Amino acid sequence: MKSYLAFCAVAALAQTTALMKTMPQQVPVFRVDPAWPKPLPNHWIVGAVAGVAVDAHDHVWIVHRPSTLQPNETRSIWHAAPPVLEFDRDGTLVSSWGGPGPGYEWPQLEHGIYIDQRDHVWLGAGGDKDAQLLKFTREGKFLLQIGHQGKSRGSNDTANLGAPANMVVDAAADELYVADGYVNHRIVVFDATTGAYKRHWGAYGKPPDDGWFTRSGEKLPPPFSGAVQQENKPSQYDPAGPPPPQFRIVHAVRISRDGLVYVSDRTNDRLQVFRKDGTFVQEAFIARETLGSGSVWDIGFSVDPRQEFAFVIDGTNQQVYVLDRKSLHVLGTFGGAGHWAGQFTGAHNL
Repeated sequence: MKSYLAFCAVAALAQTTALMKTMPQQVPVFRVDPAWPKPLPNHWIVGAVAGVAVDAHDHVWIVHRPSTLQPNETRSIWHAAPPVLEFDRDGTLVSSWGGPGPGYEWPQLEHGIYIDQRDHVWLGAGGDKDAQLLKFTREGKFLLQIGHQGKSRGSNDTANLGAPANMVVDAAADELYVADGYVNHRIVVFDATTGAYKRHWGAYGKPPDDGWFTRSGEKLPPPFSGAVQQENKPSQYDPAGPPPPQFRIVHAVRISRDGLVYVSDRTNDRLQVFRKDGTFVQEAFIARETLGSGSVWDIGFSVDPRQEFAFVIDGTNQQVYVLDRKSLHVLGTFGGAGHWAGQFTGAHNL
């Protein structure tokens, strides 16, 4: 069976299609398809890609940031594509939409996309005032907004978010899990149909404490000044010290088939694993000496029934770590920095 591993770059698109060959007791191997995706129509180009998802039809969706395109890229016949793009499995563009519209607040900074079991498209937001996420049909019809721009009251607010970076839907429970995010420091769960708040937790399953950042001498006390500004400042995380008691950038959340919730605590260089009620299970640090933008940007799972392997993408060191999912031990890496096919520049999501 063919599966897709797609990477989004901050400065340039480095998306690949990959063929995974899983042999008994063998780490999965990937190879880049340099012809995927196909060129866009209408002289469209994309800016920084900040989200990728695969739907039940094996279509690949991305959300990009048109505002990041530079004047020298758009002052001739070329111009920005719509923010949301859908490709079929061969890499042909089949739909495009997105941007400001009536009834909802489009993000200051696009960030994160997820397609649920009902073909609903969820979009996050990474701007410093973004406190909302949006739900659309696959055709781009607006359905639901949770939270409102500029209204966030911190990591224990049950009505608004704080630059939510990523989300996933638990289909059986009809619950939306949100990695919240660049400003807040928590996982928060909503009813996926009504948007009603259900529960939230911080690192180690404890209540998030935004005040800890000030008390601990962090140079980035909340509210943070947005994704780009935060990434460009040095981290205060000390890899030789005790594990931080709070999440820093909660960048991604994924749910495995056996019901575990995996959280990318990006600039703390760690994964934390929980049960769905927020009970802490385990954690692992990856490339713990990585400061600045951190090493744990996103996580995905292998396509075998037991999801034996996990994959963590690192947009600072520009590589992918292959993990044993149960132990979280790193088994190998692939990828590297550069602008050619299969190379990464700010590899953001997978």
